[in-house]
Amino acid sequence: QVQLVESGGGLVQPGGSLRLSCAASGSMITIYDMGWYRQAPGKQRELVARITSGSSAAYTDSVLGRFTISRDNAKNTVTLQMNSLKPEDTAVYYCTALVLRTFAEGPHDYWGQGIQVTVSS
Repeated sequence: QVQLVESGGGLVQPGGSLRLSCAASGSMITIYDMGWYRQAPGKQRELVARITSGSSAAYTDSVLGRFTISRDNAKNTVTLQMNSLKPEDTAVYYCTALVLRTFAEGPHDYWGQGIQVTVSS
């Protein structure tokens, strides 16, 4: 089984920064894309940022210029650096990874348990 464990969330004032990290563990052949989604109360889960195994990144418009996604393929980790945080960034953030566990199974998406980020004064 593959597990994704997030860390780094918490409470921060508007304009502040937080760094989310996610580590993937378990038996796997390779990880393709990794990413971060978020879900605010009463809203649908949305893609925040995604990064390929070659470190090509994409972001939702609302975080462009403020968030940066990166990964360490050797450590199976993905990081989301969040700067200039706004109250509307408040949400539960989920790490995701497209993992190839076996060739027979093919690639599957795995999700972390979610971590709370609250931006408030």
